[in-house]
Amino acid sequence: MSNLHINGDRLWDTLMETARIGGTPDGGIARLTLSAEDAAIRQWLADRMVELGAGITVDEVGNMFALFPGRNSDLAPIAIGSHLDTQPTGGKFDGVLGVLAGLEVLRTLRAANYVTEAPLMVVNWTNEEGSRFSPAMLGSGVYAGVYARAEADERRDALGISFVDALNAIGWRGEAPAGSVKFGAMFELHIEQGPILEAEGADIGVVTGVQGMRWFEVKLTGRAAHTGSTPMSMRHDALLGAARLIEAVNRIGISSAPDAVATVGFVEVSPNSNNVIPGEVRLTVDLRHPDDTALELMETALHAAIVEAAQGLAMDVRRISAVDAVRFDPACIEAVRSAVQKSGLSFREIVSGAGHDAVHAAAVAPTTMIFVPSAGGLSHNAAEYSTPQECAYGTQVLLDAVLHYDRLQTERARTASPALDLA
Repeated sequence: MSNLHINGDRLWDTLMETARIGGTPDGGIARLTLSAEDAAIRQWLADRMVELGAGITVDEVGNMFALFPGRNSDLAPIAIGSHLDTQPTGGKFDGVLGVLAGLEVLRTLRAANYVTEAPLMVVNWTNEEGSRFSPAMLGSGVYAGVYARAEADERRDALGISFVDALNAIGWRGEAPAGSVKFGAMFELHIEQGPILEAEGADIGVVTGVQGMRWFEVKLTGRAAHTGSTPMSMRHDALLGAARLIEAVNRIGISSAPDAVATVGFVEVSPNSNNVIPGEVRLTVDLRHPDDTALELMETALHAAIVEAAQGLAMDVRRISAVDAVRFDPACIEAVRSAVQKSGLSFREIVSGAGHDAVHAAAVAPTTMIFVPSAGGLSHNAAEYSTPQECAYGTQVLLDAVLHYDRLQTERARTASPALDLA
């Protein structure tokens, strides 16, 4: 069936309706993972899925899977997934668009009485943002075996509350072992969170992969002393060392390799007093590149920069996260490309600069992503915005890509088992 069209008005109304759950006065959303607001949006989603005839499974870290039967239960489900949690200063589109687009796809198919050959699945991954429990993409990471369930359970937020206690408190710990709910492919629709599509006037980003990421925590320790009575030549100023390092990190991002980015995003100064020379500074460094070899060279340059910046200071460096660059599945990418071409929309291929649950999903099943433009490249901000038309375009491409992949998967099964009746 080639004339299935999503309802853009219904999609937009759903986005605005769910934005009230955790909505903030400035028009954003504060829906931290495993909060009361998270519990409310989970229940809202489960209710909508059950209304459409889905069976709901929740695994032991709270990942939600809504399964819709297809004509052939022997085929692995095609998943549509993203996340419903937000940053403390989140907007209406990051993550949630990908989940609600899955809902809109199912609503469209049900309205047309169209049943795919393979079952379809909509997934809400737990703790994608990592704003309450570190690291980001924790739920999909446990699903893919990157982290053990026990490791996730022990994570604590700024108030000392553990992941497992927060999950139990909102009633969304399921019985299914992480990784036991299988799917044959996953498509994730997301806002770009960057300025490229808007700057180039492209309607859709055909995402070919996600750049590798390495996060570090650096502590520089000097000696706290009185600012008025300690000569400049006798100081051990940890903040001065940190300043040198911050500038060096910026140079690494500029000069290491094309497409490299390097950032110091967090700085904590102690004792942080007007008349005390800083005795200790903690900071984080975020290195990213689409090529792991280039990323390795950036890490080497970082360690050299830390040694040079320390000059008379004690230093401690810890790598707190490392995610290799991901290249998405060619058949899934082709399904998206075919869907865009069918729609007549403009597009460009793009590598994601941000991490997404699709990174971990790609380790266990064919996966890809679809981007829609972000106004001004803004995200993790109440003012993030994608137009109703852009959201509708992305969801239409998602629908057509899933149907394309469904036909491809069905043909593969027929070829593998010629006697199998898939009619």
